[in-house]
Amino acid sequence: MTRLLLHACCAPCSLEPVRLLCEEGFEPTICWTNPNIQPVEEHDRRLTELRRWCAVEGIPLIEAEEDAARWERSVAPIGAEARERRCRACYAMRLAEACHVAEREGFTHIATTLAVSPYQLFESCNEVLCRLASARGLTPVIRDFRPWYPEATRRSRELGMYRQNYCGCRFSAAEAALDRARLRDERRAAKKH
Repeated sequence: MTRLLLHACCAPCSLEPVRLLCEEGFEPTICWTNPNIQPVEEHDRRLTELRRWCAVEGIPLIEAEEDAARWERSVAPIGAEARERRCRACYAMRLAEACHVAEREGFTHIATTLAVSPYQLFESCNEVLCRLASARGLTPVIRDFRPWYPEATRRSRELGMYRQNYCGCRFSAAEAALDRARLRDERRAAKKH
């Protein structure tokens, strides 16, 4: 089996990537580094759920450095209006730390669960991962896990996992709230007609 460092944003998004990567012959170790997740209670709740799941499944977990103040200085000022730029910068911060951990711990392969959700910027995320991994001599393992998102959602509910309803930062929380309100309004309008 080939050791692989899998950067994870949460436990539910890790379910299918871990299963599928193991089926391919990889031996994943999960790496947590997500200084974007706000508020602190949300960050801690996601990390606690990931710790619990990793312990139950016997999956090694590395909790890497997180610099929330740096995220505030370098990513937050991009703001809500430039989502792709903001997300790219956020991906870069988190994946750079994961690549640093992979190199330090002797991994040769690296992947991320960030592009599991259909709400993420799949191409941007993977471009960032490829660039950062190549710079450190790592092999990026790029897989499109989005088709398994419904299965991950189903399995996470069956397992009683905490499931969040936004990516993590305050901008994504606001965007998700607006999307939910828009969908609610559309459903109400459809019922009236």
